[in-house]
Amino acid sequence: MSVKIRLQRHGKKGKPFYWIVAADARSKRDGKFLEKIGTYNPNTNPATIDLNVDQAVTWLFNGAQPTDTARAILSYKGALLKHHLEGGVRKGALTAEQAEAKFTAWLDEKAGKVNAKKDGLAKSKADAKADALKAEKEANEKRIAAQVEAAKAAEATEEVAEETVAEEAPAVEENNEQTEA
Repeated sequence: MSVKIRLQRHGKKGKPFYWIVAADARSKRDGKFLEKIGTYNPNTNPATIDLNVDQAVTWLFNGAQPTDTARAILSYKGALLKHHLEGGVRKGALTAEQAEAKFTAWLDEKAGKVNAKKDGLAKSKADAKADALKAEKEANEKRIAAQVEAAKAAEATEEVAEETVAEEAPAVEENNEQTEA
């Protein structure tokens, strides 16, 4: 029986969520599996991966072959590195402490890179929000200035209309007096 480490799709239409499983190569994609190793959520940025590295390494030592996507995920989380280092320990090239130190150093470096990406995304999002707020303030100021100008123009036309009405009123009164006499 050949075993594959592969993704098993869950979630709803348009919002995939995957389980990382060790399954018989002959079983269906979403069918029977031997063991669930972790989860993968590509909907977040950066993608959320929860992987039990020790279980993955155990399956790799037992001969499980990862699919291309599963291989990329295992590499990203360090399972392939740990498998490689434990192979060196089994051959006697490294001690267990040296292998663990290398793996821990790699994990720390990887965590730094992931945190830098998250910080960069948060900063760009905050900058975009600040730019949108600035543009909105400018638009509001222009709108308010236009309303003030319109109000001044309306007052000016009202004053002109009142003056013309005031000038016409005495002329109308004189005409009325002449017709009465």
